[in-house]
Amino acid sequence: MVVENLSKRVLIADDSAFMRKLISEIISSHPSLEVVGTARNGQEAVDKARLLKPDVMTLDIEMPVLDGLGALQQIMKENPLPVVMLSSTTKEGAENTIRAMEYGAVDFITKPGGAISLNLRDSEKVIIEKVLDASQIDMVKILPRRANATMSNPSVATTGTKLTVSPKRLFVSPTEGALPRSAVKQFIIIGTSTGGPRALQQVLVSLPENIGVPILIVQHMPAGFTKSLADRLNSLSGITVKEAENGELIEKNTAYIAPGGKHMKVARVGVSFAIRLDDQDAPRMGHRPAVDVLLESVSQFPELQFVTAIMTGMGHDGLQGMKILKEHCTTFTIAESEETAVVYGMPRAIQEAGLADISANVQDIGKLLLEQVKS
Repeated sequence: MVVENLSKRVLIADDSAFMRKLISEIISSHPSLEVVGTARNGQEAVDKARLLKPDVMTLDIEMPVLDGLGALQQIMKENPLPVVMLSSTTKEGAENTIRAMEYGAVDFITKPGGAISLNLRDSEKVIIEKVLDASQIDMVKILPRRANATMSNPSVATTGTKLTVSPKRLFVSPTEGALPRSAVKQFIIIGTSTGGPRALQQVLVSLPENIGVPILIVQHMPAGFTKSLADRLNSLSGITVKEAENGELIEKNTAYIAPGGKHMKVARVGVSFAIRLDDQDAPRMGHRPAVDVLLESVSQFPELQFVTAIMTGMGHDGLQGMKILKEHCTTFTIAESEETAVVYGMPRAIQEAGLADISANVQDIGKLLLEQVKS
């Protein structure tokens, strides 16, 4: 009897011979992963993706001949497959990583010490998990979003082929325009992980700039990347989107993204509410920020109403926090549907626990959020 080889075939693209060898060794150490080839530059990555047809690939952003972003765009056009980016933690590296997610990359791995890093060994477990998880992703759920997210942006007007972003209000300081507590009666809370940046873009760009409530977001992402994500979403959305800062007063019509490496909580300050960031509490299920921590934090305000959305992501972060929130506060909960969730883990946990008031495709979540806060 012939036993079928079920190993996922991996292509590795990096301009560093050391990194190609190191990543190959790490990936090959797992019985369910097989390295079928390596590439030294972006053009070679495109050619080998076409030739070898791997199940998943890792792709460095900074490469000669054709960089990682250019290679990624060509691969997604010709031969779409799950791609995990390798990125530095520099500002430019973070910005390029967010771009890569828009172009179709499913996840990314940080290089702890730069292009040549012995410390990458410390990330061995993360690399294997992310490549394995990526290999299971259905690319059909990812590719249509790249066009749809921009097309649904209410703050962007098209003139011919040129996109013009309409002016938007700049973020004001915490002491300017602070809200009295009586004015803040509702919050939107969004939790997401793998596949989240694209899902967040699709939801946030569909919201009007005068939505009338604050939005608190936990996206599983390491330190150094959430600022770039917030800046990118802010440039595309009608509402203001920013990385949350410790102590700032929470304003309506603003989305606050929890910084990587810090839990985000809410505290009452006088007659207002403020952001509290915490990097001392341990990660929850490996995550800091964690959705559970935010939901548990806001559950102490029973006078408030919440509209929550749990979208694509591995695991079940948000499940315990949602149980607590629903026990203490009026809460309407949306779980992203299996049909559109890149990874149907977090929303599945909410749905199966009976905590979801509705299951919805990602393109409908913005509309549902708006309907609930206006009702």
